[in-house]
Amino acid sequence: MRNFPLSRGTVSGIIKGYAGLGAAVYTEIYSVMLHDSSTKLLLFLAIGIPAICLLMMYFVRPCTPASGDDSSEKGHFLFIQVSSIVLGIYVLITTILDDVLTLSAPVSYTFLIVMVLLLMAPLAIPIKMTFYPSNHSKSAKLGQQVGPANSSDQENSNKDNTEPLLTPSSSAANLGSFHENDYMTDVEMLLAVGEGAIRRKKRKPRRGDDFNITEALVKADFWLLFLISFVGIGTGITVLNNLAQIGIAQDMNDTKFLLALFSFCSFIGRLGGGVASEYFVRSKAIPRTVWIVVAQVTMVVTYLLFASALDGTLYAATLLLGICYGIHGSVITPAVSELFGLKHFGIISNLMGLGNPIGAYLFSGLLAGHLYDKEAANQHSSTCLGPDCFRLTFLILAGVCCVGSALSIVLTWRIKPVYQMLYAGGSFRLPQSSNH
Repeated sequence: MRNFPLSRGTVSGIIKGYAGLGAAVYTEIYSVMLHDSSTKLLLFLAIGIPAICLLMMYFVRPCTPASGDDSSEKGHFLFIQVSSIVLGIYVLITTILDDVLTLSAPVSYTFLIVMVLLLMAPLAIPIKMTFYPSNHSKSAKLGQQVGPANSSDQENSNKDNTEPLLTPSSSAANLGSFHENDYMTDVEMLLAVGEGAIRRKKRKPRRGDDFNITEALVKADFWLLFLISFVGIGTGITVLNNLAQIGIAQDMNDTKFLLALFSFCSFIGRLGGGVASEYFVRSKAIPRTVWIVVAQVTMVVTYLLFASALDGTLYAATLLLGICYGIHGSVITPAVSELFGLKHFGIISNLMGLGNPIGAYLFSGLLAGHLYDKEAANQHSSTCLGPDCFRLTFLILAGVCCVGSALSIVLTWRIKPVYQMLYAGGSFRLPQSSNH
């Protein structure tokens, strides 16, 4: 978010999209490289994944963001998006082939190697930028070299282009009732301080400013967004955690394809949600949370499809739920950065993410698990079969998403002035600092 503040939705969609592909990629590794061994999988997750993360941490660092729209940056994002789409389609196709055909070991390992190469495709961008820097980068370096020699000219230029000390906020007209009316204007405050009438007080941050965690926790927008995340992601993770049992209950022998389908559609929702929200927020100043409204309303219909257990609806419901689940991840992240700023974005975003495990515990562990075990006991079996295993769970999840839809509509209506302020000119612009 800090390195690419002008492309927050795009960045979030890409990163969350690759995370969405993780389940399908791990399934491929589990089947081919680990030979369906649960012990080897646990060892891989316990040692291999942390080792990769520790190695990559060195390369994740702050950089100077572009001051405006950069055509090369757009091209790089497009390359990563296309690479991720190719990877997603490839993993889905190879999963289907592995499920339908009996593949030899050399063919399986070839599929795995190609998948790893596709995963590493985005590395082509830093390699290209290192060995073939763009003209923009060269001119920036040249400007840094000649800058000190022309410092006196620059100072004279700055004197001619000085701005007045007090300027009216360009966004004030767009905010309407969004700003609190019980605070003095900047001009009144400065005059009062100059006359010695009052001591200047620290202004509370407004939506779009940099909030710290305590300031964010007392805002209704934070809790609305938290509850929306809790409902959308919490109910979605419930289905994901129980997807194998759902497939078995509906007489499906091999559920690996079902998992790959959910993973691929989650990737499409994450990537597409980021791109679509970025486009409409720039062109129409439409709040990103509009897409959460669409996703949650669709999830209501999807859970009713799951509950019906009609022939052919399992794949369609899994596809729709994967897309809607993915949209939440790619939209909530940039929305947090826009509402509460980037200064404490990390801790606020991670606190927002607590809706995921809490929702998983309540909806999956307590609700779905209890009802599944109860129905299995009625069947005098450890494995529940039939549509009644999860029907009541899906009906309850549909009702929860109805509440989530209402909350997301309220939040979207509340924060519409914020997006009109931030994106009124067709591109992101920082609000005035809150200096707190």
